Amino acid sequence: MARIRKGDQVKVIAGKDKGVEGKIIAVLENDRVIVEGVNRVQKHTRAGQTGAEGGIITAEAAIHVSNIMLVVDADGEKTTTKVGSGVIDGKKTRISRKTGKEI
Repeated sequence: MARIRKGDQVKVIAGKDKGVEGKIIAVLENDRVIVEGVNRVQKHTRAGQTGAEGGIITAEAAIHVSNIMLVVDADGEKTTTKVGSGVIDGKKTRISRKTGKEI
């Protein structure tokens, strides 16, 4: 069972973008994720034969899962939490360790 999934709201807890919140765009192999608006890098591209223009593109690069923490809505306010696992109605689910509620 995955602790972090695509679409989760997370907060960066380490690195140059520490404190920034964003949504997970993609979960990659080797415990890396791409978070919206975090770890933006500039990539230089060449003009292609098909008419694509060259230039400098700014895009998000992957960061390690250990550098982010899940953000959940607890009683109307956002709070960071660890993710635990539990069984509710005979089905494995993700549970917020701070609030004890299902994510």
